[in-house]
Amino acid sequence: MRVETSSGRAPSRRVLTVSIGLVILIWAINFIAAKIGLRSLPAMTLASFRVVLAGAVMLPFYLCCSRLPAFAEAAQSRRHRFTLRDFWTFLYMGFFGVTINQVCFTVGLRYTSVSHAAVIVGMGPIYTLIFAVLFKLEKATWRKAMGMAIAFAGIAILASENGISAHSPSVLGDAITMTGSIGFAMYVVLGKRLAERYDPLTMTAFSHYAGALIVLPVAIYRAASLGSAEHWRAIAWTGWAAILYMAIFSSALAYLFYFWLLRYLEASQLSAFTYLLPVVATILGILWLGEGGSWDQVLGGLLALGGVYWIESGRASVVRVSATP
Repeated sequence: MRVETSSGRAPSRRVLTVSIGLVILIWAINFIAAKIGLRSLPAMTLASFRVVLAGAVMLPFYLCCSRLPAFAEAAQSRRHRFTLRDFWTFLYMGFFGVTINQVCFTVGLRYTSVSHAAVIVGMGPIYTLIFAVLFKLEKATWRKAMGMAIAFAGIAILASENGISAHSPSVLGDAITMTGSIGFAMYVVLGKRLAERYDPLTMTAFSHYAGALIVLPVAIYRAASLGSAEHWRAIAWTGWAAILYMAIFSSALAYLFYFWLLRYLEASQLSAFTYLLPVVATILGILWLGEGGSWDQVLGGLLALGGVYWIESGRASVVRVSATP
């Protein structure tokens, strides 16, 4: 365990454990919230509203957190003026890490189940590894290749559960969800190159602002397409609650806890707990939404996450960040 002595006494193990569990639970419930929101709102409407609101909420969160001792690096970043190059960096990071990731996550859940999406998101380290090798941040090895083969075999089993077809809603949803996770993997790898210029909180906050700006025209169009006030009132309260939860809790609050935990834990230690995310999300999908389970899902999930674990357990600590929904 890594403790920052400059920030004072570290929290107890119980506090850290509870905080980790809270982050995992918030992100697991995010799958359920998206499914509930999709009952009342079209996928692109829900996704665009979530991204724009998350960007707006992230502003006060960033201003408050950067004043805390745990985020001293962010306070130092605020003292420096951002250049045009900085804004360009935040723009393309926001495109990959927020726009592609969160929009595809929401739209993908329109066509696939929570269990499928959770496993695909849980394979984030695999996608990150592929880009890390392409960008020469890591070297390809037989162990990594074997792990990727096992993981993608698991995904193939999940995709074949209802038959592999270009017209299969589940396959379409899985592909869209994977695209979102790949977008976040690109964000992680590009962010690794910028680690010396920006602290994690500043990068995350300004990426959310950029993502919100990119999606804002879509959100305005979707808002206008809802039409009269009568159509707005017809949206169930659960739809609005889903948007609020996904923006406030899954984006702003969960990221706050995540970066606070990074002050006291290694990234590799924290990422190890994300293996619980697909398990918790799948259980919630069965209990809350009544989704059915199958042995194909169990086998595919075990293979996919087993391949991730096989790679991560023997991997140097170069890029070890899990995708977030």
